Amino acid sequence: MSFLSLSKHRKNPVNYVVWFLSGLLLTILVSCASPQANADGSIEFWTMQLQPQFTPYFNDLNQRFESENPDNKIQWVDVPWNAMESKILTAVSAQNAPDVVNLNPDFASQLASRNAWLNLDEKISPEVKSEYLSKIWDANKIEICQAENQCETTTFGIPWYLTTTITVYNKDLFEKAGITNPPQTYEDLAIAAEKIKNTTGKYAFFIPLVTTDSNEILQSLVKMGVTLLDDQGKAGFNTPEGIKAFTYWADLYQKGLLPPEVMTQGHRHAIELYQAGELGLVGTGAEFLKTIANNAPTVYEVSGVAPQVTGSTKKKNVSVMNLVIPKDSKNIDGAVNYALFVTNGENQLKFTQEANVLPSHNSSIEQYIRNLENDPNKDILTEARRISAVQLEDAEVLIPPVKNINELKKIIHENLQSAMLKEKTVEQAVTDAENQWNNL
Repeated sequence: MSFLSLSKHRKNPVNYVVWFLSGLLLTILVSCASPQANADGSIEFWTMQLQPQFTPYFNDLNQRFESENPDNKIQWVDVPWNAMESKILTAVSAQNAPDVVNLNPDFASQLASRNAWLNLDEKISPEVKSEYLSKIWDANKIEICQAENQCETTTFGIPWYLTTTITVYNKDLFEKAGITNPPQTYEDLAIAAEKIKNTTGKYAFFIPLVTTDSNEILQSLVKMGVTLLDDQGKAGFNTPEGIKAFTYWADLYQKGLLPPEVMTQGHRHAIELYQAGELGLVGTGAEFLKTIANNAPTVYEVSGVAPQVTGSTKKKNVSVMNLVIPKDSKNIDGAVNYALFVTNGENQLKFTQEANVLPSHNSSIEQYIRNLENDPNKDILTEARRISAVQLEDAEVLIPPVKNINELKKIIHENLQSAMLKEKTVEQAVTDAENQWNNL
């Protein structure tokens, strides 16, 4: 499995004892570290599961960097995606971390809160920052508190490549249901769900409630105007908007417009249902169309693409991969220089062409869209990629990079399930979720 399929890379809730001990160890080690520069100018760079597919790309990239920076030598280490978290935690704890690491903001923020990463605000100028998509850059910021009333916002990562979800829909099912256009909002989605179920007996869509699976429920709440957490990190969702969002999902389930498996199956099941022609639409990456073409050619022939479904806010979600620099890097200046080289406009554009992902650099995304619009061999995949890129204008990381975010997801999912199953009223479910989070 390639780590480039970002929607599949999710972690299970972390054991609190392990994290407490790890955090204590990191606090001690980071505070005592006094890094010495690498004598040979080497820069150790860790990526997640990019070999062997992208080995030629990185060999060329690193050779070009070394020719421009003869005092530096890149040592590239590729780590299996499911081993990265444990490996980087161990390396940082032992003061043996690489100089540049490829992570996502979710996990990187866990160590950022322990002051493990270099504060890039001290090393990167505002002019260079402005070259990146502003909302994506902001996804790599976190507030770190050394003591009460002693907090500061720091930048812990440089944006690299991105993916956004698009809607892939079955035009045949939509036509049978009398639906002309794919849904753009959750209100449209509820209407489509009822029409498709009444005319075809099939479901319009699938959203997993499994607590260890995707963040789709949390993302939907934010799109509907819900504030997950307030400025103090307390629950911000016990509001009219939060109650309305909980009610939306509870009503759909109780009307039989969501498959019952949403309680027990993950996003993979939605993919399976769509490929079997049993689902009206699915939210996924543009590259999923290749899988449909291979696994279900008849469904592929009747598939269309559209922007991802959103709510009253018009917000759209984006998945981000970044580069972080451990605070105890032995070659901080070289590491920053290399990370900016990897993520500059020219190199981001080259990588997106190799990997079919999206760049986070302003100049790169503009050229990427122009290339797609001028492609003489336009097809549904080209259009899917264009939509994926264009919607970056409204896209941001909707789930805040905060400690215990998986616990928040678990609390919201479990209480929403109770409301859907009529074990609690919506109001009680929202209140219980608020209290459980605030009492952590």
